[in-house]
This record gives sequence, C-alpha cells and structure tokens, in this order.
Amino acid sequence: MNEQLPPLLIVDDDDIILVALRETVGSEGYRIVTCNSPIAALEHAKKEEFAVIISDQRMAEMTGLEFLSEAKKIQPLASRILITGVLTLNTVIDAINNGEIFRFLAKPWIREELLATVKNAAQRYQLLKVNEQLQAGTLKLNEQITSANLQLQQSLSETIEQKVSIDKAHEALHRNFEQSLQLCFNILSTFHPLLGQQTKETIDICKMMCESGHIAPRDQHVLKVSSWLYNIGLVGIGRDIIHRMQQSPDELSEEERTLLHSHPIYGQSMVSFVENLADVGRIIRAHHEHWDGSGYPDGLAGELIPVPALYLSVVTHYVESHLPKEEALEYILENSGNLFEPEAVRLFLKVTKLIQLPKKIKEVLFSELEPGMVIAKELYSSTGLLLMPEGEKIDMSSLNKIKAYNFSERIHQRILVYEA
Repeated sequence: MNEQLPPLLIVDDDDIILVALRETVGSEGYRIVTCNSPIAALEHAKKEEFAVIISDQRMAEMTGLEFLSEAKKIQPLASRILITGVLTLNTVIDAINNGEIFRFLAKPWIREELLATVKNAAQRYQLLKVNEQLQAGTLKLNEQITSANLQLQQSLSETIEQKVSIDKAHEALHRNFEQSLQLCFNILSTFHPLLGQQTKETIDICKMMCESGHIAPRDQHVLKVSSWLYNIGLVGIGRDIIHRMQQSPDELSEEERTLLHSHPIYGQSMVSFVENLADVGRIIRAHHEHWDGSGYPDGLAGELIPVPALYLSVVTHYVESHLPKEEALEYILENSGNLFEPEAVRLFLKVTKLIQLPKKIKEVLFSELEPGMVIAKELYSSTGLLLMPEGEKIDMSSLNKIKAYNFSERIHQRILVYEA
C-alpha cells in the first residue's frame, strides 16, 4: 500500500538524525528521499512529488517553519511535519492553524508517535489527492455539461426553427389541399350545378356528424374529404345521362345504369393520383354499398364496408333521393338495418334534427345508452320481439343484455329516451 504513495522527503542538516529518521520511517515500507539542505530540498520538490515532507526546525540555512512554508507553495497537497525541541507552543499552534504544517513532533520523538503521525499525514495526502481528482473530474464534468447545454440550446433553437418552418409548410399544404378540394367542387358544380348543390349539402351534414364527437378522429378526416369528392367520378359520364339519372331514373337503359354504377370506381381512380388519399378512395368506392350487401360496385355487406362509407351512404341517399325530403327520411328509417347501418342512421337523425321530438325526449345513439336512462319508445328486435318497454329504466343488467343482442343482431330502431 505504502509503495504506491509518492516518496516521503526528510530534511535535516544533521546527518545522524537524518539516518535515524530514514531507518525508522522506512521500516514501514515508505519510499524515502533524504536531504541535508533545505535549499536543495526545495529544488528537489520542484522536480518530484512527495506525499509527506518532514523537517527539523533548527537548520543553518533556514528554519524548519520557513522551509515548510516555502515547500507548501511548491507542493500544497504534501503533508508537512515539523520536528523541534525548542519551539514555543504558541508558535507551533499558529503554524498549524495557518496551514503551514500538519503536525509537529517534539524531540526526542517516540517511535510509535512518529510512525502514527507519518501514517496520518500519508492518509491526509491521499484524501487530498482523491479530492483533487474529484474536483478535477467535477470541473471537467461541469465543462462537459455546460458544453452539452450550449449544444442542447443550439439544437433546441434549431428544432424550434425547424418546427416553425414545418408548421408553416404544413399550413401551406393544408391551404393548398383545401383549395384543391374547392377546385374539385367548382369543377363539379360547373359540370352539373345540381351535383354541386347536392355535394354542398352532403359536405355540411358530414361536417356536423364529424363535429358530434361520435366518429373516430381518423374517420372524421376521411369522411370530410370524401364528402367533397364522392361524386367526382361522375365528371367522366355524359351530362345527358346524369340529367336523366336526376329527373327520370326509370328511363335509363341497362348499359347506362351499369355506367353510372361504375362512377365510384372512376372516383377512386381519380383520387388515387393524389398521395395519401388511398383511404378516401376506398370510401368513395364504397359509398353506394348497402348494409345487406345489395349495393354497388362490389356488393360489400356489414362490417366489410368501411365505417366512413356507412355514414356517407346515409347522407348521400337523403341528399340525392328523388323523393320529397319527408319521404326520403321515411325511406331511410324503414331501411335501417337493411340498406343502412342502424347506428349511422341514428347519428344522421341526431345531428340533422330533421324529426321534431316531443319535449323532454331526445334521440341517442346505441353507444350512448347507459344505466339510469329511461326508454321513451319501445325497443323491438327485427323479428318483433319486445326488448325493452317504454318507461323502463336501464340498469347494468338490462344494458348488458341489450348490448349482447345488438352484437349478434343489430337493433334497427331509433332509440329515444327521456331527458333527465
């Protein structure tokens, strides 16, 4: 252990004392350097590091206190021990308090006391060296942290600038996208004004459905965009065919019907040229599909139909129906669960408020049912089985039962409850 320490420097102009100290201290395994001149010892201290410096007080060239004071300037971490036989106690205490020396030993010294003092001095040096290394490490770490903070601040500033640029670019893209949708709408309106009017009404209703909070955020975006573009495929079909489709659909030939039934496919193909509109293309293709599989162009049924297309199907049928609005609405209600998904019909009725309800009665979605609600109109199954009578208060048990039934076979009816 002591061999790992820097050597100990012993200074005394009395060679006999010098030899005695070297043999006594060296017996503990310390490496010893001796010097009989304090001036020479100071020069030596400039070249080699020492853990402990031991000096006699009475020397011809300078006193031990003077020597140790100078040695401290050269090697401040070295533990300094003064050996004296005549120094007054006050002088020694002042030297210790001022940090000039670590300990002093009186002559003649006691061997055990000398070795214990040297051991403590060596331990002090080791602690100071460790502390110095820790301070150096801390200083280096602080410098690294400061540098890292500066880099982080610079990176943060650059990131903020990039975010601002990205936000501006995103806003510009959003504006461009909205302008593109408006351009498509203008083209459709110019091509056939009635199609433009129907599209505008569809856009407004779909927007209300999206703002109701009952449609998932991703489906909201797809439904909104699809409501602008769902009829774009009709631009490739002759105006005369579209006019007869609007005025007298029964007079269309089978070939013309087939052509019209292909317009969702044309619409999907047209929007496929725009990046990130694949989902919109699927909704455009499926917006004439029916819940029971009787729609076109692919004959999709049930949950194979994309959710936004289920909503768009109800809206477009109402808007484009050749029947008066009241009859068109009645047709949708009659075909809830057949042509149209029941929950999509309920949301359509909820947001449009096309049917006036008595006071204290409100329309709710199936997903809104919860314990404590009171049924305002009987609920029946599709086969006429009474599921829940008017006036029944829903509890957790009845709610779970009706949910289980709806999972296996959709309840087609509107759901009316009394307002709390």
